[in-house]
Amino acid sequence: MALNVRVIAPDKTVWDSQAEEVILPSTTGQLGILSGHAPLLSALDIGVMRVRPGKDWVAIALMGGFAEVENDQVTILVNGADRGDNIDTESARTAFTEAEARFNQLQGTDNRQEKMQATQALKRARARFQAAGGMV
Repeated sequence: MALNVRVIAPDKTVWDSQAEEVILPSTTGQLGILSGHAPLLSALDIGVMRVRPGKDWVAIALMGGFAEVENDQVTILVNGADRGDNIDTESARTAFTEAEARFNQLQGTDNRQEKMQATQALKRARARFQAAGGMV
């Protein structure tokens, strides 16, 4: 028995298909979902979701949101999402390198707002790079 998985961002539906397994980046760590999973509502962190519709895994960069699991229905509402196979690896690598440099540059300062923005930008860039197949 398969899971019905939907990943919905404000501007598009990123995934709407069946899958055998899903791994989500919850705010408390990685969360694996299989058929028959107990009902669940979880906050999602910025990170990479992995979905397995068959033998191969598909990576999707999630920009935070919520997941609901009930009766083999997995509904994921996110602030933004991109399938890894739609992300250019080199541009994602460049964005990650720039975000990391900005994050490191701000570590010696006292500006908490800039540090928080740099941290979020680094997490988004890392998720996109990892989903595109880059290793971080």
